[in-house]
Amino acid sequence: MELERATIEKVKPAGGKFEVLFNPREYRLSKGNQFAEVAIPGLGAPPLQFGRGGARTLSMQLFFDTHTYHDSEDVQEHTRKVTSLLKVDEDLHAPPICKFTWGKRLQFVGVLERAQENFKLFLPDGTPVRATVDVSFKEFVEGQEKRFSANYVKRYVVHRGDTLAGIAHRHYGDAARWRPIAEANGIDDPLRLVPGRVLVIPAIE
Repeated sequence: MELERATIEKVKPAGGKFEVLFNPREYRLSKGNQFAEVAIPGLGAPPLQFGRGGARTLSMQLFFDTHTYHDSEDVQEHTRKVTSLLKVDEDLHAPPICKFTWGKRLQFVGVLERAQENFKLFLPDGTPVRATVDVSFKEFVEGQEKRFSANYVKRYVVHRGDTLAGIAHRHYGDAARWRPIAEANGIDDPLRLVPGRVLVIPAIE
């Protein structure tokens, strides 16, 4: 039977799919709940109040070796495919949503929360040819993108004919959300935009 390799695919925005060099030896699925302690004077221990459920986390260690199997090319050509998933996408204001698939038993949709590279073998010129990457994916639930923490600000150069409503639709997907742009740039008249002006597009929840 042919070995089925695990794959990682960018599903939003769509950005292709790639195979990991070697399937993981193990993976871990974890999930937790959050509780708050209710402070009541006189009790030996505070009662717990359920806060909310936490998202599942998929974590594993991925192995990369180009010294033995890929003509000793720089192993970072392969590890970079994984670590690049941490980059913030301009349209989402968040890292891309990915799907980790290994056969029919493991299909996990989430965002890459953490990636730690460890380089272990080098050519005489310092080129790394063996590495491990410890990764952790946080589960994504459909509709969750509207609740991303949007700690990311963009800039936009005004073109002739632009309106704040049109710019809001372009960046937020909602023309009615033009007020944060107006407030961030001190614009009193949303119908009068000067071509060439650079606007700050603030992150919004």
